Amino acid sequence: MGYLNTFPLSYKVQGLRIVIVGGGEEALNKARLVTKTTAQVVIISPQIEADFSGLSVTLIERDFIAADLDNTALVFVAEESAAADRAKVEARARGIPLNVVDVPAECDFYTPSIVDRAPLTVAISTEGDAPVLARLVRARIEAMLSPRIGKIARLAGGLRHKVESLIHDGAARRRFYEALVTSPAIEAAEAAGQGVSAAETLLAQHADTAHANGVVWLIGAGPGSEDLLTLRAQRLLQEADVIVHDQLVPDAVVQMGRRDAEQISVGKAKGHHSFSQAQINTLIVRLAKEGKKVARLKSGDPMIFGRAGEEIAALRKAGVPYQIVPGVSAALAAAADTATPVTLRKVSSGFVMATAHGADDGDLTHWAALAQSGLTLALYMGKSIAPDVAARLIEQGASPALPIGIVVNAGRADKSTYCGTLGTLAANAVAFADGPAIIFVGEAVEAGDWADAAQLTGMSFKVA
Repeated sequence: MGYLNTFPLSYKVQGLRIVIVGGGEEALNKARLVTKTTAQVVIISPQIEADFSGLSVTLIERDFIAADLDNTALVFVAEESAAADRAKVEARARGIPLNVVDVPAECDFYTPSIVDRAPLTVAISTEGDAPVLARLVRARIEAMLSPRIGKIARLAGGLRHKVESLIHDGAARRRFYEALVTSPAIEAAEAAGQGVSAAETLLAQHADTAHANGVVWLIGAGPGSEDLLTLRAQRLLQEADVIVHDQLVPDAVVQMGRRDAEQISVGKAKGHHSFSQAQINTLIVRLAKEGKKVARLKSGDPMIFGRAGEEIAALRKAGVPYQIVPGVSAALAAAADTATPVTLRKVSSGFVMATAHGADDGDLTHWAALAQSGLTLALYMGKSIAPDVAARLIEQGASPALPIGIVVNAGRADKSTYCGTLGTLAANAVAFADGPAIIFVGEAVEAGDWADAAQLTGMSFKVA
């Protein structure tokens, strides 16, 4: 993680002046930005050439003098002249923050790209290194935020004292505010001019249920890359009071939650279970009964080999509300990593996900028949027993010539790939890279991009 050379903050300008020394286009650009504040904006230059009409500014067409900085919060210098140099010296002498346009080395502060939803503002800065990138990020945030979010923020501010008098628990107050600013019903009411009454109705509901049960969200964290997390998962992680996560979920994903959220690792890994499944069930029920919002964060998709069924049963029995948030399963990430079409017209009409651990002969006979019929198999959790499973599939009727592909750490930057046939996998004990693996078996595998994969042919290594 890099370190910042500047510290982002919001600077008070109410009741003060912002002085811009310069009368050209660059001064106009700064004026458009700072007139979004309540400060008195003053433009000073002997030649005011740009069109400042439509902006609430005071134009002073003369050279700068020292008294121009009386009662001034910020100074922008947007021209080169002797008077501009005097403005720089005077601003520094008075300790007033100074921005010299397009000269980063002379700047005390930088002007960020701003998303304006007053009183909500989002500022994006690259410390002057990449202003184009800042504008692109701003455009994305603009698209995410409702135009009315600022008015809803004012609703929240207007209700602050009433909220504090009715809801005494801090976590319960936070839940009210989260519901207020994310509710489509509140936004619709505000658009119809009924925002205040709708917000007060919502407050009354929360005041009545301040000590009610919480909720559990079973969230798929995907295969490990933060950018494969869904938008819904990101949003709920930001709302969660507690994040209960598995060992395979990377820390970078866990850290996408609120900074003050409690984090509990239940640490289930091969050969080491710090929490039993029963203990996990008890834990998430207890946390929800305490009124907390619980993000139960699972690798991949919670409904695919995540034992979500047992947790859902416990939540239902306890009467705890829950929600499932799907994630990108490792098999789908592996298919994407290798451009493998697991269903392919005239080749593979279906796709089967199964776990290789604990598979008996009946399972293997069924899988072998499916693979021979053209379906693609995606076998989870089978790296250490891959050669044995391959040999048993062949014994049950699968062709040794069936293409296979293996992806370790699917969806991550450190992924590793291997390819060959069912026969070559059965004949070799392979030293795979560390990490969870997906083993694809089927004719469709051959259509994938395995150009960089290690070839299993001729390999004979001890299993890692």
